[in-house]
Amino acid sequence: MSPAPPRAADGRWTAGVLAGLLLLTPLLGWAGALGFAPAVALAGLLTLPSLRVRVADRTLLLALFTALVWACASAFWSPWRAPDLEGQTGLKLVFMLALYSSAVSAARAVSEAALKGLLKVLVAAVGLLSAILIVEALTAAAGYKALLGAFGQTVRPDYAVKNVAQGLYVLTLLAPPALVAAKGRVRWALAALALAGIMFPAWKFGYDAPVLAAAIAAATALLVWRFPAAGPRILGGLAASAFLATPLLVSSAFALGLDARLAPYLSESWMQRLGYWKKAVDWIWARPLPGWGLDASRAFGPGIRLHPHDAALQIWMELGLIGAVAAAIVWAAIFTGLSRPARSPAAAASAAAAAAYLVFGAVSFGVWQEWWLGLGALTALACILVLRARTIDLSSHSV
Repeated sequence: MSPAPPRAADGRWTAGVLAGLLLLTPLLGWAGALGFAPAVALAGLLTLPSLRVRVADRTLLLALFTALVWACASAFWSPWRAPDLEGQTGLKLVFMLALYSSAVSAARAVSEAALKGLLKVLVAAVGLLSAILIVEALTAAAGYKALLGAFGQTVRPDYAVKNVAQGLYVLTLLAPPALVAAKGRVRWALAALALAGIMFPAWKFGYDAPVLAAAIAAATALLVWRFPAAGPRILGGLAASAFLATPLLVSSAFALGLDARLAPYLSESWMQRLGYWKKAVDWIWARPLPGWGLDASRAFGPGIRLHPHDAALQIWMELGLIGAVAAAIVWAAIFTGLSRPARSPAAAASAAAAAAYLVFGAVSFGVWQEWWLGLGALTALACILVLRARTIDLSSHSV
């Protein structure tokens, strides 16, 4: 038997690496969300030969590269100084952009035959993670505690719940593309399981953000399904406007006293976020053009702990106007790239996942967290897989 052509062999290798990454997803979502950073980076390194830059991606990549260069330069005037090499965010961003981009690009390099198998793995991964989260919610994270106990470690009950609840973010982001990848009765079963896997643990653990993100993701999918050409462009404009106008909007809200009016209805965690946002806009207006430099928000405690818990405010605060414009271009490019002449379930699901990522970034995580950026790359990878599988017009078919 003659050996397979190198390109076919490379395609099988790439598909195998992506399958391994997807198979790890339920485990990482349940027991170690921080592991998404090395897992996605390793997948990108192993598939680096398949990296290709499409003409359609040049605007997005140029904006990302501009933001990277500006972020690294801004470290020179930042008041924050990392205590060790591991804390050098600028250096890590260089490697993350290269390796995470490679992992995302690998989704375009797998063959059509391998694509079907990867979609099945995606469906299975989302279903398994949903089931794990439901069981953990029923048992107060007993499985996670037992896992740590097997390695001779102990964890506070509240920390166990917090760590397991990270899986809610993973599930909310990956559920839309997985639902498109599933077929027939499997899709309906997965939809019910994923919905229960988000809503029940979110209620049991007391997490609002996954519920909010799921609702906005559903509305986004409906908009793109109803208006396949204009919907993504509208979303791109809204996302770009949000990144550019957030400091003004937040300042106006505080000036009108909306924080005081909402205070009786908000939990302690939301009140803490409002405090961070108020401090952040004060610092933004002090240096709106250059910003305070990469990781500067770490230096403004105790008013802000680590970061403002809002992506737009953090970018404005640290990278100023240039960073905000670059972020606006990135998200405008992501959404407008999903515009289609006819209805596409995959485009609607991809827009939903992007919207959920924006919601989480607006209320929860720091922009530069490695695992969070890695999870974003994994979500983009999953969306590319379903976009490749659903290239035909399905507007006249039952979905």
